[in-house]
Amino acid sequence: MREDEILNEIRDANLSYLMLAQQLVRADRPAAIFRLGISAEIATLIEQLSTAQLLKLASSNMMLARFRFEDGLILGMLTDHKKDRALSNSQAAILMANQRVEEFA
Repeated sequence: MREDEILNEIRDANLSYLMLAQQLVRADRPAAIFRLGISAEIATLIEQLSTAQLLKLASSNMMLARFRFEDGLILGMLTDHKKDRALSNSQAAILMANQRVEEFA
């Protein structure tokens, strides 16, 4: 894949992520904060983005979304198909709920 194709894919992913995040925050703020792993402050910023701001932010050449966990245990729970899927997802959700939310430094 060429560099310009990669950048286009990143922009598309960013736009999809931001649009989904904004919809989630507007529909159910507490659930969105939990599911997205963001702070209430970030949720407010996302909620208030205009269409122009959303498009400008999405056009960044860096991915805005990232894995919420850096713990192999959580990744293993989410990808282990030998265990009961619902139980694994519940356990992973409990562990992720204890992690700090994302903040801008």
